[in-house]
Order: sequence, then C-alpha cells, then structure tokens
Amino acid sequence: MNMMSKPRRLTADRITLAHGGGGKAMRDLIEDVFTSVFKPAGMEDQARLTSEALREEGAQLAFTTDGFVVDPIEFPGGDIGKIAVCGTVNDLAVGGARPLCLSAAFIIEEGTDVALLRRIAASMQQAADEAGVAIVTGDTKVVGKGSGDKVFVTTSGVGVIPPGRALSADRVRPGDVAIVNGVLGDHGAAILAARGDMALSTDIQSDCQSLNGLMEAVIAAAPNLRAARDATRGGLASALNEIADAAGVGVELDETTVPLRPEVNGVCEILGLDPLYLANEGTLVLFVPQHEAEAALAAMKAHPTGEGSVAIGRAVETRPGTVVMKTLFGGSRIVDMLVGEQLPRIC
Repeated sequence: MNMMSKPRRLTADRITLAHGGGGKAMRDLIEDVFTSVFKPAGMEDQARLTSEALREEGAQLAFTTDGFVVDPIEFPGGDIGKIAVCGTVNDLAVGGARPLCLSAAFIIEEGTDVALLRRIAASMQQAADEAGVAIVTGDTKVVGKGSGDKVFVTTSGVGVIPPGRALSADRVRPGDVAIVNGVLGDHGAAILAARGDMALSTDIQSDCQSLNGLMEAVIAAAPNLRAARDATRGGLASALNEIADAAGVGVELDETTVPLRPEVNGVCEILGLDPLYLANEGTLVLFVPQHEAEAALAAMKAHPTGEGSVAIGRAVETRPGTVVMKTLFGGSRIVDMLVGEQLPRIC
C-alpha cells in the first residue's frame, strides 16, 4: 500500500474513481479505512519480515495466496473480510505451518459504500487478532461502476513449518483414521439462504473460523499426523478425493457418523444438493495413524474449534483413489469429485 505518515480523514460516503488515482483521495482511503485499522509496522511499499522461527535449522517457509469474491459480501457468521483472513490462515495451518503475517489487496467498485469497507477492515483485523497474525502490507485498486461487485479481496499469507513436520496427502496409509472437527456444510447453506433467491428461512450461520490453534493441538497430541485439508469449495467430498488420489488409497466413510445439522440436511433435500459437496470455511478433515486417533480426537474436542470432532472413516487398500460411503441403508455409494459448480461465488 502507498502510505503517508500522518493519518487523514476520509469524508466521502462512497468510493469514486479518484480513490484509485494515486493522489490525495487514494491516500485518504488507505490511511483512514485500512492502515488505521491494520496498523502495519512500516510505511514502505513492502513489508520487512523477521522471525526467530525461521532461524531454526530445518525450518521451512510456507506461502499461500487466495482471492475472495463471496456473494453476498456480508452473511450470517461472517463477511468477505473474515473469510479472507481465515481462509488464508487455514491454507497455511493444514500444511503444518504456523501463520505469521498476511497481505491484503482490495479491488473496489466505484460507488461502494465507505461504511461497508470500514466494516470489512474491522472484521479482518478482529479475525487476524484471533488467529494471532498481522496484516502487514497490501494494495487498493478502484474499478468503474459495473466492472466489479462492490469489493473483491485477495490475501496472501506467510508461515513457518517447524523442523520435523512433513504433512502431505501422499503420506496417508491404509488403516489411517479420517477425522473432521465438526458439522459440515454450514457455510454453503448460510450463503445460499443469505442470497434470498430460494426464499429459505433458516438460522444457519457460516462456520468461518481460523484453524491454526486446532492444528497445533492435534500435532502435539498426534505427532504422526499424516495430512489435513480444509474442506472449502467442493466440500468434504472433494478434499477426500484429493487425498485418496495423492496417496493411492481408498477412503471408506460411514454415513451414520458424518455430522450434519438437520437444517443443512433439510436445505439440501429441498434443493437436491449433496451436503458432502457444500463448502465449509472452518472445517477440516485430517488423517492420523489408528494408534493416535484417540489422542487426536481428545485434543480436538478440548479445543474451541474442534468440540464437535468425530471420526468418519478410514483409509483402505481397496479401490485406490476412490471414496466410498457406507449408507444408512446398508449399501454403499461412490463419492466422486464435484463436477461443475453447486454454488458459485461461495468464498
């Protein structure tokens, strides 16, 4: 971000093209709406990072980036700012990294309410505080009316993988237990209801939350944790298929153990959706060796973001690369990768 040392006060109620022009109006926007909230340590065009964790022999730098275009921008349980922080923190955490800092870039449509931007910035800072990360640099651009949809956010994250950690999908072995940290599909159902297209009345809230604290607790309790994925777009089904394919194993699920809210099930039944493909923003699936499953579950249930944790299946030798669910009726069905898009602009 281009930053000045003295804060200015933004008086406009809506964004104009001048706020992306590089002059005083742009500096007013950046300083008043963003840097006054994020409080970056430096005022240069780049963040300068130091961390004792990086000096450990064998430590690795983890880096990820993600764009967010969710519609609606504000929804029950979160907003585009909260998702932007939590989503990037989680992408680092499920790889075993300890998130350190984030960047944030904003594409803002002309005519957007400044009050909305203030709410997004405040939400981002709150989520960053809860995750223990800092938003250290960023950028803003303004596009003409009709060229965007209020605001899009791109966040990148840097973290450190401590020596000795090596989480990856190809490490999963037959017999490993699959565990999720709570109910599935809340985010997708909440977004669908918030759009109002289906006239659905529900109190479902997004599960949007950061999972780095939960991952640290699991790793401490189950040091041989194989792999983890956050079940975002494509839901649990896509995450499990990615793992099964990478590891060359089959995955067997037990439908009686898959945690779903009755309200989410109801929404899916009405609309003909499969809840296994609904997006989540605070739910992960991980695989641990069978002898560590009990310890992993106990650690997860003791953490605020894992109180609803449950084992839902295991990796098997048969049908490598395939996910199969044992149904409530005693049969089985293949749970394939999502084809197409159940719900666009979900994150």
